[in-house]
Amino acid sequence: MISRFFKLEENETTFKTELIAGLTTFLTMVYIIVVNPVILSDAGAPFNAVFLATIIATVIGTLWMGLFANYPIAIAPGMGLNAYFAYSVVGGGDISYTVAFGAVFVSGILFVILSLTPFREKLIEAIPSNLKYGITAGIGLFIAFIGLRLTGLIVAHPVNLVVLGDLHSPTVILTLVGLAITLVLMALNVNGALFFGMMATGVIAYFTGQLDFTGSPIELPSAPEAFIFGSPIAAFTDIIQYGLYAVVFSFLLVTIFDTTGTMIGVAEQAGLMKGNKMPRARQALLADSVATSVGAIFGTSPTSAYIESSSGVATGGRTGLTNMVVAVLFILAAFFLPVVEAISGLAAITAPTLIIVGSFMLGSLAKIDWNTLDEAFPAFLIILTMPLTSSIATGIALGFISYPLLKIVKGKWREVHPLVLVFTVLFFIQLAFLPH
Repeated sequence: MISRFFKLEENETTFKTELIAGLTTFLTMVYIIVVNPVILSDAGAPFNAVFLATIIATVIGTLWMGLFANYPIAIAPGMGLNAYFAYSVVGGGDISYTVAFGAVFVSGILFVILSLTPFREKLIEAIPSNLKYGITAGIGLFIAFIGLRLTGLIVAHPVNLVVLGDLHSPTVILTLVGLAITLVLMALNVNGALFFGMMATGVIAYFTGQLDFTGSPIELPSAPEAFIFGSPIAAFTDIIQYGLYAVVFSFLLVTIFDTTGTMIGVAEQAGLMKGNKMPRARQALLADSVATSVGAIFGTSPTSAYIESSSGVATGGRTGLTNMVVAVLFILAAFFLPVVEAISGLAAITAPTLIIVGSFMLGSLAKIDWNTLDEAFPAFLIILTMPLTSSIATGIALGFISYPLLKIVKGKWREVHPLVLVFTVLFFIQLAFLPH
């Protein structure tokens, strides 16, 4: 029955292969249950609540993708968007994390609506490719910078703003050791290198006295608190009251591009594309949008399709059965909160993951047309301003404003899609007249 439901023979795979693929994907992405609560707790969100919300969103999105789209593509809270939530939306403004979760919920609902209409495809086609690549690279630099700053590898300076930290600090030394271990594991193509790198760093921290762990490693998960932001009506009301339109749009825009790009990439790797089209794309996109909405209800940032799914595909995963395995393993992970809490207390354990994931995202730099000024400079502006302003939304806004201006000056105004012009006006109003 399982074989027929997931069409194992049609996809030239077996039950055993799918099990191994699911385990592989889980090991490569399980770091998120440690990193996500660490980042969002910096915004004031309760660590335990974010831990459970991360697992709930991952399980729901991954199950939806597996059962309804039959793809081996896992869903979980996205790196970059969690940093934007913590350090820009909450950390850089006057709103609480509960209000910010309401904004995530609204963006998720809008994503559900867009996933059910042709507008999503038109939006993706309208945004210039070079701006998309710039957004990805900018987020990568932003994440890596956060990892460097949290551990003291980079510290504040009164003149130069930032400077190299104390290399004799135990935390800095542990960070460098953890980074080296993880990079070696990745160079050796070890599945789950990020996860095993964190575990190895945690063991070193324990024996060097930097990590303290007592008690049982297993604990029954507590019941999660639903509607952490109050109610759906309160979420929409807060958007209007605090003028969070740019925040919602940024969540929505980045999620759409990130999810769509990842899904297409993994589907192509698995040989599941039919020409230039992705079968069951609507259900695949709904998996992410539903997970984002539900995750926000319990307290986590927007979800995204995980590029780490490609590791499971590389070991033979071809169907949604791979996702079933991933979801079950994440459910089991909910019982290990004490271990996650202990590891999360030391930034040196999680920072190498932030730095390395940031480096992955910089791969999009190679795709930017650097020889054409009106294409390159808006992308450059996005990449430069995201880490320097600690705001993904500001980077996107400056890119969208500069792009049509340069095109008009160059006499290429016909290349600017009307939707891009609409976004340009909205971003200009937001930067010029609204608080940010």
